[in-house]
Amino acid sequence: MLSWPHLLSAQAERCALQISTKPGREVPKSFTGLSYELSQLTEPEFFSAEHKDLVELFRNLSPSGLLRIGGNTSEFCWFQATPSTVAPKLHVPTGDISKNWMPHQLFKITPQAIDTLASFLHATGWSAIYGLNFGNSTPERAATEAEYVAKTLGEKLAFFQIGNEPDFYRDANNGTRPAGWGFEDYVKEWVAYADAVSARVPEARFGGPDTGASSDWVVRFGEEVAPQLGNRLIALSGHYYAEGPPNDPRVTTARLLAGDPQVIRSTQEIMRVADMQHLSYHMSEGNSCYRGGKPGMSNAFAASLWAADYLLTLANLGCGGVNLHGGDSRFLSASLGNHNPGLEAAKGEAQAASNGFYTPIASEQHQRASARPVYYGMLFAQQFAGAVMLETNSDGGSQLAVYAAQKQKQTLVALINKSADRNLRCSIHAPQFQHRVRALRLTAPSLNATSGVLFGKTTVSTTERWKPHYDELRSSSQVLEVDLPAASALLLFAE
Repeated sequence: MLSWPHLLSAQAERCALQISTKPGREVPKSFTGLSYELSQLTEPEFFSAEHKDLVELFRNLSPSGLLRIGGNTSEFCWFQATPSTVAPKLHVPTGDISKNWMPHQLFKITPQAIDTLASFLHATGWSAIYGLNFGNSTPERAATEAEYVAKTLGEKLAFFQIGNEPDFYRDANNGTRPAGWGFEDYVKEWVAYADAVSARVPEARFGGPDTGASSDWVVRFGEEVAPQLGNRLIALSGHYYAEGPPNDPRVTTARLLAGDPQVIRSTQEIMRVADMQHLSYHMSEGNSCYRGGKPGMSNAFAASLWAADYLLTLANLGCGGVNLHGGDSRFLSASLGNHNPGLEAAKGEAQAASNGFYTPIASEQHQRASARPVYYGMLFAQQFAGAVMLETNSDGGSQLAVYAAQKQKQTLVALINKSADRNLRCSIHAPQFQHRVRALRLTAPSLNATSGVLFGKTTVSTTERWKPHYDELRSSSQVLEVDLPAASALLLFAE
């Protein structure tokens, strides 16, 4: 057996892992994705092939990812199909507007923005989920926009979504629909929009309901809408934010990394319906902490370990894709009605962004794009794209996450140590470890470090492809021993 020569294990706790050869779910090649506000398209140069640093970060994250464009601002976006197209009337909810968390402005999207989006998708190799305004629009406007988007994006359009977090529409801090409005009303209106789009775009495909927190809406949507739409509906979708709000003192790194057992239960229920209706399921928007993220947690290495664990949990359950939310802080702030709870949590400290602490890619106006710590956790999980998950068994406790998969002729094993102070020495039992094993480590100075994250002993560049440095291991038996320091992750590749 072989241990890491540069690590001492005298004080490390021992744990054992067993890797099964029983195959589970296949992870789509487009599994790892990103989510942005639709209002980002008001600046056509953002999603453009000419935005070279952003293109490179997308390509480094995945060669065939899925970009979801929607969010709260999608309910206030309008498409100026021609110069004579007039803007809709701005919807102003009743009550105290200062307590409303929706945007209070309209965002104009031009055909040029869709054209440059197409160039961006071709440059990155990604496809798009495109969100249509359902909260404050009409079926006719949606159909006109969908027609241009479908014609322009072509095969790069994965599917349309109609609306964003409709389960919150009737809440007082949303106000998009009256208080008595419910799921039955939603389905009736949603199908009318989908039918209008299909009349103009017969080949259009849809996903939904893109709920904020109601997994039961996702289940009911699959059971009730799928029979009505037939093969036009190809995906179920919903959102998940692990913690929040950021100015709640109960929101801590320790609680984030402890995990949420409800994730497995609700995903299993959604997957039951998705499988029954022959649909995929996408976690189309989410992150570590809602309302922009918490400084010192969402923009720190803790979020990297959380993301790696969360994405691989969903991959193991059969989820078709995960899109973590982010983008320019101006649009993220607008999506929250210009509230900034993350800044309240910062307690006056100088911050690099006015919001969007959780964004995987920092991309502020007039600044070069860069990878945040959470990006590295996504990149870690992305190594499983195209693989078939395998069953695992571990006695390492809840702070050790273990995943395995078969990818072509390689066996992948991921170990994520979420403990801040517990070093581990892991004995991995698998027949594949009789041969050559390569390893990549995901590390940072500490859980709260906002810089210094390394994956494969290197950082991700905006000018060239990511080239990690592997450690070479050899074992003459079916048991491999590795050291896993506290607050780190390890990815093994067995030939």
